[in-house]
Amino acid sequence: MAKIKVKVEKTTTGFSAYAEKYSAFTTGRTVAELVANMVESLNLYFEEAEIKKVVTPNDLLFEVDLTSVFEVFPVINVKALSGRLGMNYTLISQYATGKKKPSSKQAEKIMEGIHEIGRELSELTLIA
Repeated sequence: MAKIKVKVEKTTTGFSAYAEKYSAFTTGRTVAELVANMVESLNLYFEEAEIKKVVTPNDLLFEVDLTSVFEVFPVINVKALSGRLGMNYTLISQYATGKKKPSSKQAEKIMEGIHEIGRELSELTLIA
């Protein structure tokens, strides 16, 4: 089954999301709550539409704009990230605050850098 695209936005109380091709909307205070609520919303939609489909979190592809990435994960240091990527700090700061919108190529480069950091972190083992 193809993944269902879900657009996510940061709100003052948490997150809101909607399925791109279905009438399913939800909110959540945390990302985990948002995922659970979207699964429930989509399953209710399919049940009401009498479509025999059951959705799990693995069936969803969550998408967020670049500004929201920095809002959702304030732990990402823009200055350090810009140095790591070899990109202009001021420009990435403008992307992070929403003052400028990156090209798809720039957004892809930034997200690949963030994913690379995530992969590196997931491979660490702390010595206790």
